[in-house]
Amino acid sequence: MRLICITTISLAFVVAAGWQARGSTTSPVSASSKTKQAAAVEESEGDFVGLIDISGSRKIYMECRGTGGPTVVLVSGFGNAADVWSLTSDPEDERPTVFAGVATFTRVCAYDRPSTSTATGGPGRSTPVPQPTSAKAAAADLDALLTASGEPGPYVLVGHSYGGPIIRLYASAHPADVAGLVLVDATSEDVQNRLTPTQLALLEELNTPSPDTDAEVLDLQATFQQLRESPPVPPVPMIVLTADRPQLTPEVLAEAEAAGQLPAGVDQEFADALWAAQLAAQDKLAKMFPSAEHITNTKSTHYIQLDNPRLVTNSIRRVVDEVRNDAENSIGRESR
Repeated sequence: MRLICITTISLAFVVAAGWQARGSTTSPVSASSKTKQAAAVEESEGDFVGLIDISGSRKIYMECRGTGGPTVVLVSGFGNAADVWSLTSDPEDERPTVFAGVATFTRVCAYDRPSTSTATGGPGRSTPVPQPTSAKAAAADLDALLTASGEPGPYVLVGHSYGGPIIRLYASAHPADVAGLVLVDATSEDVQNRLTPTQLALLEELNTPSPDTDAEVLDLQATFQQLRESPPVPPVPMIVLTADRPQLTPEVLAEAEAAGQLPAGVDQEFADALWAAQLAAQDKLAKMFPSAEHITNTKSTHYIQLDNPRLVTNSIRRVVDEVRNDAENSIGRESR
């Protein structure tokens, strides 16, 4: 897993979206859907680890734990398999990981996108697909996976980095299947407008793995365009988490340069410009969706789920609680 690889740490941009206002008469989970979900959850209780057949020739690895609803689906960042949600950046940290923590209060699932890699650097467990790919294709895979797995919706989707555009596009295409959203330092299309053409080219180069590997390759321009053309996400409970510590520090740059990992032009000036672009893009997106809660005091670099798993877990729990409260209020209104 490329946690400190230069190809993943540069994609640290957050997308914000709408949070349903408290007191709204529109509930993301109706009474009938809650009843159906409860029955489906009861049938699917128990841990699951294995491959889900999404077509005649493709399988996607998925792992699920916990009981209750709504089901939380964790969508990893660029290049990362499901196990990124079961780690912390401090090996001596005894706090629960995000995956384990969320499983204590609801059903939670994570999966390997095709051509991602595991924490040990091994290949992902899903059937590889031709690269490059984009968020729209990944969102279609997510839909196929959730349909084939039988895990009940509507879902609370949690997207880190590149996972952010994926869950945004999924939510746009399947609004009835989404109950809440949590974006964890998610990629924002607005960053493209805040970098020079040279800087943008460097960003794409940093996020392109070696051609002699089967690693995930992101078509960044296509993903940005897909986000701009997509309908708005549904007005569901939402929290946006933004990293407040840059990952491309002078120490990281020096180490990467010594190891020969940096293309020409990637220096402290570029890192500073990228960090400024990220923060500005996140602020703009947060203002586009004023009902979403934007948390910027995260005490973390790009991988907030590793540096501050408690914050991510608590944020997910708040959205889950909001969804449950809205559903209960909806049942109360319908019974009158």
